[in-house]
Amino acid sequence: MSLPISQPPLLREISLDELKTAAPSAVDEATRVGARSIVDSVRSGGEPVLREYATELDGLNPTAPLVLDRAALELAADQLDAPTRQLLERTAARIRTFATAQRGALSALDVAVPGGRAGHEIVPIESAGCYAPGGRYPLPSSVLMTAVTARAAGVQRVVVASPNPSPIVVAAAAIAGADSLLTVGGAQAIAALAHGVKGLSDAVDVIVGPGNRWVTAAKQYVFGDVGIDLPAGPSELVVLADASANPELIAADLLAQAEHDPDARPALITTEAGLLPLVEAALARQLQTLDTKAVASQALAAGFAAVAPTMDTALEAVDKLAPEHLQLCVEDPDGARLRLKHHGASFLGEGSAEVFGDYGVGPNHVLPTGGAARFSGGLSVFNFLRIRTWLKLDDPTQVADDVEALARKEHLTAHARAAAARVSGSA
Repeated sequence: MSLPISQPPLLREISLDELKTAAPSAVDEATRVGARSIVDSVRSGGEPVLREYATELDGLNPTAPLVLDRAALELAADQLDAPTRQLLERTAARIRTFATAQRGALSALDVAVPGGRAGHEIVPIESAGCYAPGGRYPLPSSVLMTAVTARAAGVQRVVVASPNPSPIVVAAAAIAGADSLLTVGGAQAIAALAHGVKGLSDAVDVIVGPGNRWVTAAKQYVFGDVGIDLPAGPSELVVLADASANPELIAADLLAQAEHDPDARPALITTEAGLLPLVEAALARQLQTLDTKAVASQALAAGFAAVAPTMDTALEAVDKLAPEHLQLCVEDPDGARLRLKHHGASFLGEGSAEVFGDYGVGPNHVLPTGGAARFSGGLSVFNFLRIRTWLKLDDPTQVADDVEALARKEHLTAHARAAAARVSGSA
């Protein structure tokens, strides 16, 4: 009688020392080079090249429009069945409420300075491009997350881009308040948003939204010509768990992340070694019933699990990874959150599953990936706002001497002369 063949675990176990190499890497050089080539080709070739990429890479019908105007968006929304439209409207309202509250947390500034007053004003960016992935599944949630937030910030022109969009994505763009929708994805969409396409669509001032490595690489390349939000893709989830955690819920959360994309990175860090086989068994059971099993299996294979000897070392490990999503399945999630430094968004307790963040309870689901949570936060109204300062001096003599002296230290004679003129009244 032959022994059964042992199957490799769905989620491989690694040591804490291996975290650095197991963490998601930045965009690989081949993708970076390829994305640059696509962006440059669209920039120089215009609409014909954009259509060629849309047909070849996005599967867009060769005769389909590259841009849908506001009327076409509204028509798609009108054709939704009532429950679906109401669902999108409720979700948009929750996102708008949170974003509007964020905007309300900011205020103009007017403060006394020597000789006068200074301050700042907060003004929205004029135009925004909002990218929503759509290669594998339609993602109306990303349309709502980006475009609704832009509108809440006061952006005047909002352009959504999504490859070969399904009717619900087009309708979501209408409900979110977008002016138009570019029916193109990938690096080619980023090129069109950043540089415009003559006779088709004008360039925007900022590009936001999640995407695959091609979108991320293209956004990095066009930064400087336009603003971008943050590196947002491929997606990541770290579940931090202790002995109180439910393995079935952990498995469900990991699979919910894994089914996004083969490049997604689900991970488990726990202080309870006995939890690993229980989670592994739950993953195997739940995976069998998923329509997205093929994609989720690939993502799980690239993910990992690690056991930490103490909660202190577990928290250090999480901060080292700086994950996009952090699910805190621990006895004291609030206490753990306050001790952590680096993550895009945290989900406190097993009732607050990351999926609720994905689907519009309030906070934005566009979050920093690849360790970028060390220096960046998630998408918010702040990404669509500019701080402009102002200065009004009624008595410049109070500071002119110091300004003149510092300018001379830097050997800037004209600067010094300009300051001195405010004292003498002549240049």
